[in-house]
Amino acid sequence: MTRTSAAPTAVDAPTAPRSLRHNGDFLRFWLGETVSLLGTQVTNLALPLTAIGAFGASDEQVGLLRFLQLVPYLGLALVIGVWADRHRRRPVMLAANLVRLVLLGLVPLLYWWHALNLPVLMVIACTVGIASVVFDVSWMSYVPVLVRSPEHYVEASAKMGTSSSAADVAGPGLAGVLVSAVGAPVALLVDACSYAASLVSLLLIRTAEPHPEPAAERHLWRELKDGMGWVMRDRVLRSLALIGFCCNFSMITVWTMFLLYGHTDLHLDSATIGAVFSTASVGGLIGALVSRRVIARFPLGRVYLVAQSALLLGPGLIPAATGPRPVMIGMFVLSFFTTYLGLGVAGVIIVSLRQAVTPQSMMGRMTAAFRMLLFGGGSLGGLSAGLLTGQLGARGALTVAATGSAAVVMALMLSPVSRLRALPTVPERTTGQQP
Repeated sequence: MTRTSAAPTAVDAPTAPRSLRHNGDFLRFWLGETVSLLGTQVTNLALPLTAIGAFGASDEQVGLLRFLQLVPYLGLALVIGVWADRHRRRPVMLAANLVRLVLLGLVPLLYWWHALNLPVLMVIACTVGIASVVFDVSWMSYVPVLVRSPEHYVEASAKMGTSSSAADVAGPGLAGVLVSAVGAPVALLVDACSYAASLVSLLLIRTAEPHPEPAAERHLWRELKDGMGWVMRDRVLRSLALIGFCCNFSMITVWTMFLLYGHTDLHLDSATIGAVFSTASVGGLIGALVSRRVIARFPLGRVYLVAQSALLLGPGLIPAATGPRPVMIGMFVLSFFTTYLGLGVAGVIIVSLRQAVTPQSMMGRMTAAFRMLLFGGGSLGGLSAGLLTGQLGARGALTVAATGSAAVVMALMLSPVSRLRALPTVPERTTGQQP
C-alpha cells in the first residue's frame, strides 16, 4: 500500500519550521496538554479511591465507575467526531476543558458540604468522560494544523507520547501522596488546576485555524458511516483499531483489577499503589524518548510487533508474583514497566500512521472512530474487571485477564502493520472514495 502525502494547503504551507522546537504554538499546546495529562493521572487514581474510601464501594461498583468514565467514548465518539469536523477545534477544546475544570472542582466542595455520594460521583465521572471525548477527538485533529508539515508528524507524536509517559511517571506517585495527605476527594483539585493551565495555553495560541470546508449537504449518518468506513476499509487502519481495542481492554482490565487486588487483598496503602504505577511508568517515558531512534533504525512493522507484544505479555507477571512483599511489589513494577515501555513506543507509531494515511478532511471522523474503539475497549475492560473480580477474586481474575491478553499476540503477528517497513503516506481523497 504505497501512498503519497496530502496536497499542500494554506495550513501545511512550505514555511513550516525545520523542527518543532521552533514552533511556538505547538510548544504552548504541548506544555498545556502535558500539565493536563498529569492532572488526569491524579484523577484516575483519586476517583476510585474516593469511591472505595469514602463510600465503601464494592468491586462491581468500582468497575462500574471506571466504565462510566470511559463509556462516552463508546457511545458518543463517532457523533462528536462528525460534529468536530464541522467546526474549528480550538474553541471546542476550550469549552471541554472548562467543563472538566468545573466538574472536578465541585467534587471536594460537595464532599465538604456532605452532598457527595456514590451516584453523584458516578454522574460527575460520566460527564467528565463526555467532555474528554470532545477534547480528545478534537486535539488529535488540531495538532496537524499546528505542525503544518507531515514530515513532523512522528516528531509531534513522539513529543506528545513523551508527555503522556511523563505524566504516567509523575501522576500516580503524586496522586498516592496527595490521597494519603489530604484525602482522595481533595486530591481532585489538582486535576481541576491542570485544566486551567491547558485553557491558558490554548488561549495563547496564535496559529490561524481555517474553517472547515462547507459542504452542500450534511448527513449525520452518512458522515458517521464515512468515518468508520475509512478505518474499516483500510487494512492498516483496521488492524490498528481492532488490536488497539484488545490492548486497551487488557490495560484497563488489569489496571482496575490490580487496584482492587492491592487495596483489598494485599492492604497496600495509596502511596504504595501510586509508587508502583509511578515507578513502572518510567518504562513508558523511556519508550517515548527512544521511539524516534528505534523507528529510524529498524523496520516500522517490526518495532510495532515487539512493542505491542511487550504491552500484551506484561500483565502475566502480576498473578505470577509470590513470596515476600518486596519481591511481589518488584514483580508488579516489572509487569507494568514492560506494558508501559511497549505502549510508549507503539503509541508513537500508531498515532503517526493514523495521521499519515488520513486527509485533514477526514481527521476528526477517523480519530472519533479510533477513540470509540480504543476507549470503548477500555470502558468494557473496567466493567469486566469489576465483574470478574467479584466472581473469581482479584488474583483469579488477574490470571484470566493475563491469559486473554497474551492470546492477542497471535493476531498481532498476522497484522499487516507488523509487515510495514516505513511510514506510508496518502493523497488527499474525498470521503466517498475507497482508501
